[in-house]
Amino acid sequence: MVVALDGTVLTVAQPTLRRDLGASFTQVQWTSTGYLVAVAGLLVFAGRLGDRYGHRRTFALGMLGFGAASAGIATAPDVGWVIGLRVVQGVFGALLQPATLGMLRAAYPPERLRTPIAVRTASIGVAAAAGPVVGGALATEFGWRSVFLLNIVPALVFGLLALASRDRPESRGRRDRSGPAAGVPLDLPGALLLAVALACLVHTLVTLPGVTWSAPVALLAGAAFVRHERRTGSPLLPPEIVGSRAVGGALGVLVIASAALNGGLLTCVYVLQDDLGLTPLRSALLSLPLAVLLVAAAPTSAVLLRRAGAPATVAAAMVVLATGLLVLAGASAPVALCAGFALVGAGFGTVMVAATHVVVRQAPAESAGVAGGLQQTAMNVGPVLGVASATVLMGLGATRSPLVVLAFVAAAALPVCRALPGGSRTVPAAPPVGPPAGGSDATHTDHGAERGPHTRSLRDHEV
Repeated sequence: MVVALDGTVLTVAQPTLRRDLGASFTQVQWTSTGYLVAVAGLLVFAGRLGDRYGHRRTFALGMLGFGAASAGIATAPDVGWVIGLRVVQGVFGALLQPATLGMLRAAYPPERLRTPIAVRTASIGVAAAAGPVVGGALATEFGWRSVFLLNIVPALVFGLLALASRDRPESRGRRDRSGPAAGVPLDLPGALLLAVALACLVHTLVTLPGVTWSAPVALLAGAAFVRHERRTGSPLLPPEIVGSRAVGGALGVLVIASAALNGGLLTCVYVLQDDLGLTPLRSALLSLPLAVLLVAAAPTSAVLLRRAGAPATVAAAMVVLATGLLVLAGASAPVALCAGFALVGAGFGTVMVAATHVVVRQAPAESAGVAGGLQQTAMNVGPVLGVASATVLMGLGATRSPLVVLAFVAAAALPVCRALPGGSRTVPAAPPVGPPAGGSDATHTDHGAERGPHTRSLRDHEV
């Protein structure tokens, strides 16, 4: 919630920051780009650090560092310091984000993860909805520096709480049974190659439609990373995660859904203010149903997961998201616009909870940090991809064209939903007849839900 609020309040405060510091538009853009590059490049490695040294410690370090960087930005003398400290803030943000999912995976048994993930998603939705209002009020009354002071107290409180609290006995027992990753090497060469590849990919997407040096570097670093991971004995990305169709499908859905959401929102800003001539305030009010339905969809998604299963839930949500974008593409009346935003919020909120649940649920507890890092990477790369695509499409034709294209992209993701595990049918429990088929399924076979390398269906209460 702290991270989500930080990003949204900064967006509103950027014009004031530019005027006060005499910065250029490019410099102001780098206050966001520098943060995104740092976060995207380090999320997976930060997740592995949590697996090795403890998610609670990693979370505490990330929180305290995030708050300290925020305090530094609030006192920065010029825009260069702001950009540099935003990169530092991105490093600590990368540490704390995967740790939140890692702590949930360690604290709850797999069949009880739906509700905690729904609460986490609802918190992000509340922060995203409150951010523009809070940021606008603070920037107007107290200046842009006040939006960074907002982070300091929560970061300090939660960081110290994480350091002071201890794991419950049952959580330690689950960690012991799943095999802690304390003895696993960190694979620093792999971490460096992946960081370079992801950071350069984000930089390339942010600078589209221009061509920069980062595009070929991203390709080369990505190819070198794949080659390294195939040869090393202790890869950064464990085989049970990389080789999982369920995890790959869930990550793909998250990238597509977040790209569609953020690309659609960018397009709507220009549609509402340039084409329809609405004020920024009225535009924000019309988009409020998106935030409200995103928050409401989180608990609803937990219920749908239990009753219908992940494939049906995610597929239906993607259809709702695509429908909302199509409604916005043709809407001009306030009622139609609110309906379109509501559909987009409901669809995206459901996808986020369901797909995140699959990623965390399918990952072994000892690799929960890596899984959380991959989920957060998808949630950072997707928005950059969506915004870049919308920018290019708006430059080529009609303002609303990105909404139609992104709607079809969201609908085209339906086949990917088949890779997700589970369904609504109940599989009767049976005693195990042999050793589990692969380390990643050990937790599931303990519940009697899977009995072979190709049997991915879970019992209804476990989906």
